[in-house]
Amino acid sequence: MPWMTKRRAIPDGLWMKCEACGKMVYKREVEEALWVCPKCQFHFTLTAPQRIRLLFDEGSFQEFDADLAPTDPLGFVDRIPYTTRLEEMQATTGLKDAVVIGRAKLDGRGVFTAAMDSRFIMASMGSVVGEKIARAFEHAHALRLPVVVVTASGGARMQEGCLSLMQMIKTSAAARRYRDLGGVYIALLTNPTYAGVMASFASLGDIIVAEPKAMIGFTGQRVIQETLKTELPAGFQTAEFMLQHGFLDRIIHRKDLRKELGLLVDYCKPVFSDKPSAVVS
Repeated sequence: MPWMTKRRAIPDGLWMKCEACGKMVYKREVEEALWVCPKCQFHFTLTAPQRIRLLFDEGSFQEFDADLAPTDPLGFVDRIPYTTRLEEMQATTGLKDAVVIGRAKLDGRGVFTAAMDSRFIMASMGSVVGEKIARAFEHAHALRLPVVVVTASGGARMQEGCLSLMQMIKTSAAARRYRDLGGVYIALLTNPTYAGVMASFASLGDIIVAEPKAMIGFTGQRVIQETLKTELPAGFQTAEFMLQHGFLDRIIHRKDLRKELGLLVDYCKPVFSDKPSAVVS
């Protein structure tokens, strides 16, 4: 019979495989659940534009310092020249670098935000990322706004060498200066948040929250295990492990982020001094 020999074609893009549970899930269901797996609640990684669209009030985001772009001070070449890599990433993502900053409304409350995008060289922190994070704190002080930073990074950007490592000091100093002036900084750690970013501004929030099962740490489990020559605890470096050991204040499901972060902003209102902020160069 004809119906026994014909197979109905399934359009591409209707289904996707969950990175965590390995099950096939209907893509529209995942999108409607804010890119969370309906089977296991795994939180898929979001781009910076997706994060801004899902977290903040519609039409409220105003980008700052959008034209800041990286250069190649070391003339670095690995598999390809760094300049070529940057051009490819900019063409693919539509971004100048791995972080977007600006002011927005969070469930009706004014905030200044920075959102990292792991598509851009794994959201590694080079000079532009460090500069924009530092400027986010300065803009927030000038506008008398709390800061919400969404992290997602593999760490420092090796193509910029020591200039990348210097951004750890720069961003940490900017966060401290903002706090000393009366600001409130909420850090939202998403999967993954590692290395130089974790060892600097990501760990300096007045309140530190994370999405479920986000991987958080300084270096990968394999490196730590080989260095220490010991078995690591179950769930090591997950958000749940970090919460249990006192590093996180809360774990918040993505569907609740806007409401819960808004309540945290209400609870921790900044009280700014009139002292002007120093310029980070």
